[in-house]
Amino acid sequence: MISDRVQGPRVIRTALAAEAEKIAALHHRARSTYYPDGLPDDGIDWTAAWRGAVERPDGHVLCAVEAGEIIGVASFRAPEGGPAETVKLYQFHVDPDRWRAGIGRALHAACVEQWQADGKRTAVLDVHVDNHRAQAFYARLGWLPDPAEPPAEGDHHLYLRYAVDGE
Repeated sequence: MISDRVQGPRVIRTALAAEAEKIAALHHRARSTYYPDGLPDDGIDWTAAWRGAVERPDGHVLCAVEAGEIIGVASFRAPEGGPAETVKLYQFHVDPDRWRAGIGRALHAACVEQWQADGKRTAVLDVHVDNHRAQAFYARLGWLPDPAEPPAEGDHHLYLRYAVDGE
């Protein structure tokens, strides 16, 4: 498990199941920014989903906290049926009111630190095609299109890959 990573008044730590509702609210605010016609109702109880993610023994949920408020969250684990040296970043969100304040970069660095500690060599993720801000963020951090997952016609996601070990 990752140790608390303190950066000034900001702490990056493992999320608690009791924080699932706050995490779900942050998730909703962040996702709402890249759906031009409004966030679709996907029928998912996101509070329950986040509680489940936090409680999964095979996953990690990190949160960035400042002044007692959750301002960023990242969820990752091994992908279903994927190689043991690969980790999938399932969710990564920063409160839109706090964008461009270094929170995403610090949260990403904490993820990479944990991936290295877990012996992961490669990270993968998918990002919504309309989320240009996230695509640019990931590109700045070294994420590249995943050659094993080329975009399929009609798919609304781009698949990216990151070399955890820097290769």
